[in-house]
Amino acid sequence: MPPPAKPKPSHKLELTTNSLRNTTMSVENDTMFYEIVTRFWHPHLTKINKTNMETREVFTVAEIERKPDSEPRVRFGGENGQWMSAAQFVSYDPEHVGGTFVDDSDVTYRWKTHKGRLQLIKADDEDKTPVAEFHPHKRHFFVFRMSKHAYLEIKPLPEVTNALEKLIVSYLLVERRRRDTHIRVKFERS
Repeated sequence: MPPPAKPKPSHKLELTTNSLRNTTMSVENDTMFYEIVTRFWHPHLTKINKTNMETREVFTVAEIERKPDSEPRVRFGGENGQWMSAAQFVSYDPEHVGGTFVDDSDVTYRWKTHKGRLQLIKADDEDKTPVAEFHPHKRHFFVFRMSKHAYLEIKPLPEVTNALEKLIVSYLLVERRRRDTHIRVKFERS
C-alpha cells in the first residue's frame, strides 16, 4: 500500500518591500508574480499588474484610486472595468481591523486579526481555519535591513487561487486602513 499523499504546500507570496504602494508579490519560482506600483505622474492611482512569466506579458488586473478627501475606489479588469467604491468591495468592520469581501463565485471571505496577524477565513467556516495569513517582515536587531521579507501564506485551494486578485486588493485595502488607524491612534495619544 503506498503512503498517503502529502498535502500541497502553501503558496508564499513574498512582498519585496514594506510599502503598500510600490512592491512586488511573488512565489519563489515566479509562477505567480504581481507588481503593485504607484507612478509619480499618477500619485493617487495604484495599479496591480500581473506578469505571465512564460510569455513575458504584463497586464493590469486591478487599480486602487486614493484621492485626498474622497473615498477610495477600486476597479478590476484594467481600462475595461467599472469603478466601485472600496467600501462597496470590502465591508469594513467598524470595531476591529478587517472586513469582508465576496469573490466571483459568491464565496464570502473575511479578514480578521489573530494574535496581531491578519488572517483571511471563509465567512461561513465554523472552525475559522485561515485560507491566507500575513506574516510581517523581520529586521536584524529590529532596526537594520530586513532579515526576512513579509509574505502572504495562501492555502492551495482552487477557490482561493481563482480569487487571488481580489484577495490581493482586499489585503491592500484592509492593511492600508489598519496602518492609517494605527497612525491616527498614535497621534491622538500624544
